[in-house]
Amino acid sequence: MKTFFMSLGCDKNLVDSEEMLGAFVSEGYEITDSEEEADVIVINTCCFIHDAKEESIQAILEMAEYKTQGNCKALLVTGCLAERYREEITKEIPEVDGVLGTNSHGEILKAAREALAGHTVHEFKPLEGIPTLPGKRVVTTGGYYEYLKIAEGCEKHCTYCIIPKIRGNYRSVPMERLVEQARKLAEQGVRELILVAQETTIYGKDLYGKKSLHLLLKELCKIPGIYWIRLLYCYPEEIYPELIQTIREEKKICHYMDLPIQHASDRILKRMGRRTTRQQLTDIIGKIREEIPDMVLRTTLITGFPGETEEDHEELMDFVDEMEFERLGVFTYSPEEDTPAALMDQQIPEEIKEDRKADLMELQQDISAEYGDSRIGETMMVMVEGKVADENAYVGRTYADAPGIDGYIFINTGELLMSGDFVKVKVTGALEYDLIGEIEDEYTE
Repeated sequence: MKTFFMSLGCDKNLVDSEEMLGAFVSEGYEITDSEEEADVIVINTCCFIHDAKEESIQAILEMAEYKTQGNCKALLVTGCLAERYREEITKEIPEVDGVLGTNSHGEILKAAREALAGHTVHEFKPLEGIPTLPGKRVVTTGGYYEYLKIAEGCEKHCTYCIIPKIRGNYRSVPMERLVEQARKLAEQGVRELILVAQETTIYGKDLYGKKSLHLLLKELCKIPGIYWIRLLYCYPEEIYPELIQTIREEKKICHYMDLPIQHASDRILKRMGRRTTRQQLTDIIGKIREEIPDMVLRTTLITGFPGETEEDHEELMDFVDEMEFERLGVFTYSPEEDTPAALMDQQIPEEIKEDRKADLMELQQDISAEYGDSRIGETMMVMVEGKVADENAYVGRTYADAPGIDGYIFINTGELLMSGDFVKVKVTGALEYDLIGEIEDEYTE
């Protein structure tokens, strides 16, 4: 029996997919990368923004054809779209045999068995607790870095976001369970752990009565074979002194922090339901950089939010220019049904949203180029990710680059390197978002 998986959306969704893959393997299923061969097709969907929703719907429709015209005997849909549009999926796409909510992927094997037996399956557990699955998680990222999802859900209730409704309130994964997962990943050859959640900074508050991310980090740093630990999705207002101290003191923790701020105009931040002001953001960022001077900060912004004026946009531009984030991404606002922001007045035309996004990215391109130039002459530790075809060169990442969203460093060398190797590289040049370097020495700890 063969299973094909399609994982859409964020890295947190990918973790769920890898755990479900592990469950299928433990049951004796063969994993295939060909939907044409699959007996069971599973689509783990996303619906965070409109484009993601459209992609998920299109994927379901495409896979449904293998149910009616191909080998597929069971088509299962899980994840955020399934949680949010359970009735619509069942009604509009009858080829779907099973629909599982965001907290029900622990029932994926049961759903597959029932679907293969000809039954329609609906599994929607309450958005409480953390599901457990049998088997060993299947690593799909290439084997040298992996995501560790440390919590589920969110309770910030930003006015533009649907996540609390489809993922539930914040629930931390117990620390001992995370440490065991990380050990198993290290035994599989993973060398970089990337900690993710809807928000990582309040990890443990629900379980242990206080923010405990720094304690988790200390435990993860003890695991042999793990060289880098990277933090994503740190809400700025939740940064606390013990966390900064731990990042500064523990050598395995990358001096890299993803700090989503979304905007810098106090008026727009308030409309978004965010919990910071421009001055607070300035103070937090200043404190981080004072304590850890080589910290690389990534942030994400939303432009074109309802009511955003040209003055608000200029204020955001000024803030980005002042803060000089080393890494930055911009999204145009997408009105999502069942969110307060979608009902707000003063919705912004798409053309203006795109123009403002272009303004921000043009500014960031200059900031990024300056940052790259500032690295020339430095020697940096680099994780090798692969060889450049037909050239004596490899591509890798420094501590300043998260996989899939940041840049790369291209290493010119005639030496034979392997993916996952750590090497010392002297930076000799910089492009808009990438670096160029020459190998100095292989890294041994």
